[in-house]
Amino acid sequence: MSSPGSRPVSPAAASQLNLRGAVDLSALRRPAPAAPNGAPAASGGSPGGSQPLRVDATEANFQDLVQLSAQIPVLFLLWSNRSLEASTLLHSLEAVVEGYAGKVVLAAADVDAFPQLAQAFQVQAIPTAVAVLKGQPVPLFEGPASDQEIRALIDELLKVAEANGVTGSIGAGAADAEARPLPPLHQAAFDAIEAGDYAAAATAYRQALAEKPADAEAKAGLAQVELMGRLELLTATEAEAMRQRAAEEPDNIEVQLTVADLDISGGHIEDAFNRIIAFIGRNFGPEREAARVRLLELFDVVGISDQRVAKARQGLARVLF
Repeated sequence: MSSPGSRPVSPAAASQLNLRGAVDLSALRRPAPAAPNGAPAASGGSPGGSQPLRVDATEANFQDLVQLSAQIPVLFLLWSNRSLEASTLLHSLEAVVEGYAGKVVLAAADVDAFPQLAQAFQVQAIPTAVAVLKGQPVPLFEGPASDQEIRALIDELLKVAEANGVTGSIGAGAADAEARPLPPLHQAAFDAIEAGDYAAAATAYRQALAEKPADAEAKAGLAQVELMGRLELLTATEAEAMRQRAAEEPDNIEVQLTVADLDISGGHIEDAFNRIIAFIGRNFGPEREAARVRLLELFDVVGISDQRVAKARQGLARVLF
């Protein structure tokens, strides 16, 4: 599916939306698990701990996310790893949502893994963004959108949410972060990212690390912008060709690392990690070390506390030792 001529709905149109959606989500619901599976906890007051602002929407946690929408808007992005445009939009949405102090959650739904959701939302193009409030869908836009357009739509979405009594927030700590100004070099990096200048952002983060080598946020930020920089000019056709080459050339480090980057950007975290670990297990010398270093960088992109990172570290140790 594609959306070459699609545009976001206007903020004015978004402000006219209500909760009487034409889509019935009940068919997708499953009995709720004993504990939420990937859905962040919401609260009616101030944040009470660290919770993710982006989750991956799956059949297992979908009901949790629908239930969460009674307390906080849940913005579903229906996307596919086959679409570089969709992967780019996912990165943009993650960055924009971070600025809303936990007042909205981003749920990334891979339509290849969860096709039922695309059918329920009557999706005609990928990527498509649909919010859910009180269990009802609110169509937002399909195709690409600028950060400014996304913010305008989320602003209107929050007004609709407030009018319907959906005013909760999640404990992401974003309110505290918003209250404190960023360190100058971090702000410079953020501004560069907003402008799409990933090289300048990387320079700012490197300078921050030179001044403070233990700056974990700068280290993670550098890994993220370097990843975005590597993928920035890769077209969808080139990405598909890289995947074909990767299948044919398992020991071509450049190709394998590029496909690992694509997997990370597309949310296929374990596939990316396993690809590089397998390469390390088959190879020796400088290429083995280069792959190991890249894997550690991708750990920073995903987050060192992520369970998939912990599992991959064990796999790396096995092939190294």
